[in-house]
Amino acid sequence: MKVTGSDARLIRGRSALVFVRLWITFYDHSHGGVRSRTGPGRDLPGHGGCGPASGGTARRSGRPRPETWRRRPSPPQGRCCAEGGQSPETGPDGQRRRPTSQGETVVQILATSGGFLPDGRYGAKVGPILTHAIELAAAGPRPRVCLLQTALGDDQGAYARGYAAFNRDRPDVRVSHLALFPMPNIPDIRGHLLAQDVIWAGGGSVANLLAVWAVHGLGEILREAWEAGVVLGGVSAGSLCWHVGGTTDSFGPDLRPVTNGLALLPFSNTPHYDSEPGRRPLYQRLVADGTLPAGWATDDGVGLHFRGTDLVEAVADRPGVHAWRVERGPDGAAVETPVVPRLLPGASGADLPG
Repeated sequence: MKVTGSDARLIRGRSALVFVRLWITFYDHSHGGVRSRTGPGRDLPGHGGCGPASGGTARRSGRPRPETWRRRPSPPQGRCCAEGGQSPETGPDGQRRRPTSQGETVVQILATSGGFLPDGRYGAKVGPILTHAIELAAAGPRPRVCLLQTALGDDQGAYARGYAAFNRDRPDVRVSHLALFPMPNIPDIRGHLLAQDVIWAGGGSVANLLAVWAVHGLGEILREAWEAGVVLGGVSAGSLCWHVGGTTDSFGPDLRPVTNGLALLPFSNTPHYDSEPGRRPLYQRLVADGTLPAGWATDDGVGLHFRGTDLVEAVADRPGVHAWRVERGPDGAAVETPVVPRLLPGASGADLPG
């Protein structure tokens, strides 16, 4: 049988995916845990005082005319420089360097409806939003990224696609993962997470994610990592979890509120604002009746960069999408204000799915 060039490339791609899955299995065995394979998830790996700007006009219904949000200064970016022969990634005390502003550690969250992007041949690729999260860490030439797919029950396929994407697109990144099913694959969870530059939570069931994290004490560890300067990020459930709560399909096709988020950010949050029709009306109703505090929503392909609890800017991996500020107006109705995101380098002009 004659094998064409495209067939050969497909075979090599599938072989690489099989190799990564075998590597993950070996990794889990060698770190004290063996995970059972779960069913397919709905998402790719990595899926599944703020107010309107001065002079902005808030509108109630429909798609209001977007207005540019006034951005706060971005945190310092770029690679740390080696001094005195020490590693560019560590200080004199051997601890990992973190971005600082006026001598204080920069605490950052990138809450998104994006991250990995679909790739027809290999399953996923590292998108501009995930690249931006790594840049925010300013971690030097070998950044460390830990993937958490708790919301998908630690699906091995999701981890395999993530490893394959990083190995192909960002071989400079030292990628790892923390699996909690059926037992943690890493003996020292706290030490491992505090040693990262970026922790990226994937999408799926935010209700299950929060429940499992609570059992393992991850809420306290993730807060400690955030306060130490590790960039926290994620998509969908991995965006909502950092907030007070939001809207979720964790309980079935009918969207419902979730109100027990980690609350690192004192706002509510809703992803997929433009692609799932039920999100917008439910979110506005929950904010209007006080079930959820005022907060932020993101269209697919949009991320919100917070430094501390202040919004620095919205970013996007495609044109024509927005972030949204949703709050309760003086008359008790929800008021929605659009935020125009900055288009990231490498953003596509195509309307890609989130």
